[in-house]
Amino acid sequence: MIGGVAAGINAVAGGGSLISFPFLTEAIKIPSIQANATNSAALWPGSLAGAFGFKDLLHKTRHYLKLLALPTLVGSSFGAWLLTVSTRKTFDSIIPFLILLASLMLTLQPKIKALAKRHDRSMPLWVGVLTQLLVATYGGYFGAGVGLMMLGSFALYMEGNIHELNAVKNWLGLIVNFAASALLALKGMVQWDAFIFLALGAITGGFFSAKYSQRVDSEKLRWVIALYGFGMTGYFFWRAFFRS
Repeated sequence: MIGGVAAGINAVAGGGSLISFPFLTEAIKIPSIQANATNSAALWPGSLAGAFGFKDLLHKTRHYLKLLALPTLVGSSFGAWLLTVSTRKTFDSIIPFLILLASLMLTLQPKIKALAKRHDRSMPLWVGVLTQLLVATYGGYFGAGVGLMMLGSFALYMEGNIHELNAVKNWLGLIVNFAASALLALKGMVQWDAFIFLALGAITGGFFSAKYSQRVDSEKLRWVIALYGFGMTGYFFWRAFFRS
């Protein structure tokens, strides 16, 4: 259920990890680093389902996918490696800032969409490749809001409407989640019982939300999730710095 909701939100508005990550840490009581690893692993099947849901829109932007696949793989693998060498105390201190960043990205989504509708290419492709490397590193380390970051950067050098850019984003998001989750699983950081619970829902939610996202009032959903994210930011700040 939670996996389906998170994957569905990712397809419709973005920010699904703001739902699934706190669920793992607070409801199931999985330690934060393992919860983050489990979340990345469980949502990649949803990314795969969502990518297939957008496959008919990929023809115009397919060449960008080929260009960005390798830096995405390298960046997400590096980000996942950073997670494996982070202590829980360090990660817990960083979490509030990461959730705040994801929430801000979700709040700014209309501006990102407006940029994505422009057809002028104001940024060289090599800068786009470097930007994708950095975004993928963030995605491998934490991941919440990484899709919005990709859309924001795509707008500076890609041609295509928001749905065509979203098609590229979904396939690159699949690479981010798969590469990160593979490394984290090899390190024994994935909680497999929670993984199964989230992944089964994510597959269904990712595909059907990609197919029927236009029927959902994404603006209202975006604000609900963004406000929830800011609430989670406050909670995780309290948990990291003020709880005795």
